[in-house]
Amino acid sequence: MTTTTGKKELSLEQREELLQTLKTRFEKNMDRHKDLEWEKVQAKLEANSEKLWSLNEMERTEGEPDVVDYDKKNDEYVFYDCSAESPKGRRSLCYDREALEARKKHKPENSAIDMAAEMGIELLTEDQYRALQKLGNFDKKTSSWVETPSDIRKLGGALFCDYRFGHVFVYHNGADSYYAARGFRGLLTV
Repeated sequence: MTTTTGKKELSLEQREELLQTLKTRFEKNMDRHKDLEWEKVQAKLEANSEKLWSLNEMERTEGEPDVVDYDKKNDEYVFYDCSAESPKGRRSLCYDREALEARKKHKPENSAIDMAAEMGIELLTEDQYRALQKLGNFDKKTSSWVETPSDIRKLGGALFCDYRFGHVFVYHNGADSYYAARGFRGLLTV
């Protein structure tokens, strides 16, 4: 929900439901965030309504966000999409706006970069994607766009990753391509 002031906020009921979902996932997957305490995470979330809204968008699009790291220097918790496959509500997207506008026929509804920006999150980088795979096996049937270096993007390409045969693979495609089995995974710091 967006308020009349333009702030992205959840209703009290939505906040409580989301916090309960996140707490349940946090407690079920303690191997992803050893030595972290839910109460401290929750306090940070409750103090950041726009970040809660973004987490709700991650949840709404079936990303199953969870805490994967704590940045001591900046006192921030790092959430990644931890759904087994690339989030269902974020598939069939080309890479960015430029690629979307370049398509003459059969344009997808949106691009990964634009959708992430609308949600208030960022695409994972290749290194972050590899770090996620150390917490489990993700994208065994799907693939996910990752942040693409500008030199590759300038030439019309974009990168995506998946997990096959016990390894993370990084591939390239035209940035204007899109597939039903390719989405993107995001991250949010709170």
